[in-house]
Amino acid sequence: MARRSIVQQDPRTAGDPELSAYPGASDDLDLDSAPARGRGVPRRGRWSGGGGRWLVWTGRVILWALIVVILVNGVRAPFERFTGGNTSTGAAPVPVDSGFPTTKATSFASQFAAVYLNFDAVRTAERAGRLAPFLPDGAEPQFGWDGLGRMSAGAIQPYGIEVADAENAVVTLAFQSDDRRQLLSVPVFHDRETGRFVVSGRPGILPAPVPAVLPPVAEPDRDEAAEQELRTPMANFFKAYAASDTASLQQYAAEGTVLRGFGGSFAFLELKDLLVPLTTGATREVTATVVWGVPAGAGPSAGPTPSDPGGVSGRLEQAYVLTVVKQGDKWFVQSIRGAGRSVG
Repeated sequence: MARRSIVQQDPRTAGDPELSAYPGASDDLDLDSAPARGRGVPRRGRWSGGGGRWLVWTGRVILWALIVVILVNGVRAPFERFTGGNTSTGAAPVPVDSGFPTTKATSFASQFAAVYLNFDAVRTAERAGRLAPFLPDGAEPQFGWDGLGRMSAGAIQPYGIEVADAENAVVTLAFQSDDRRQLLSVPVFHDRETGRFVVSGRPGILPAPVPAVLPPVAEPDRDEAAEQELRTPMANFFKAYAASDTASLQQYAAEGTVLRGFGGSFAFLELKDLLVPLTTGATREVTATVVWGVPAGAGPSAGPTPSDPGGVSGRLEQAYVLTVVKQGDKWFVQSIRGAGRSVG
């Protein structure tokens, strides 16, 4: 009679004769690390399919994406620099530091303009001689003028400069001719080796821009009581200011202020307007419109005097801003300067 085994076989190992031969083997053996035999042993626990390889591939994708971005930007940046880098406006790049001596070129062009813009048919030879130091070899002596007619210009001032490179620029100058304000463009070449300049092409006269439109400004509230109180002291101050009467001027000067006047080159005729804003405090900013008498002759000695304004031949209105300080019942001038824009 056969005896039944008292060892209960684990149903998990019943199909494997090797594991069945060792009681308790199923409890101690790591099934995940056991080699597969025959049909294999079912694995339990963690998944060993990729060994974390999905993380590796994700990292590689991100890394390659960054490399592609860096390469694209590295190729595009120098290309944009070579093509101007400004595709939205199409504007040509302006040289930041071309090395062109703008100050010297402007001085050279200003001297040239003083000769070029002034000519008279009776002085053609004189003009040609004065133009020669500015012109290149072989240029026409009159540089485009046929020797007829006349023109005069003055008040020549720098207006702007357009630099092309280290050797070439166009200098623009403003000038006055009769009742017209105009511009003159002068192309200039700079020899970098010698540092010398020459006019490199025909100049061009252009109309100057028209004046700006000045928007109106509301007049501030006026302190009429203070204006009435200040009118007589201010009139006396300007009378002393015109004559440079030191003793009288110091009577109207605030402590520590030294005032100097015109020394008799103008005569005080009228305090036309005095504007005192409606503010509080002992210190005020007042605007005075003064009428000066213009001398009939040349020089201060030929001009009028406060006691004898009969030498006046004209009137000149001007505006000033004065800082005045009230001490006790008197007003004193702390400073005087030209006024800003007019109100109204």
